Amino acid sequence: MSSSAVSVSELKANLSHYLRQVRRGGEIQVTDRGTPVARLVPPSAPEDEHLSRLITSGVLRAGQGDAAAVLDEPPLQIPTSLAEALASEREDRV
Repeated sequence: MSSSAVSVSELKANLSHYLRQVRRGGEIQVTDRGTPVARLVPPSAPEDEHLSRLITSGVLRAGQGDAAAVLDEPPLQIPTSLAEALASEREDRV
């Protein structure tokens, strides 16, 4: 399917039309004053297929669960400073 560029105002005025194009496999590039700002693509976009191949091949591991809980946890308390850790690591190289 083909891709086309459309302004934000044109997209807003004819959203259903452009969504039908995307459902059929098309790609819509959205521009704001001539500058690309977004792309509308079907959910099974090539990027998703590429990611699936990387996961299947073992290059990536898919995340599990909700990462929001991690953000609520307090930061780790590390007993040494970054400078001390680097100095210790570099001592082995001398």
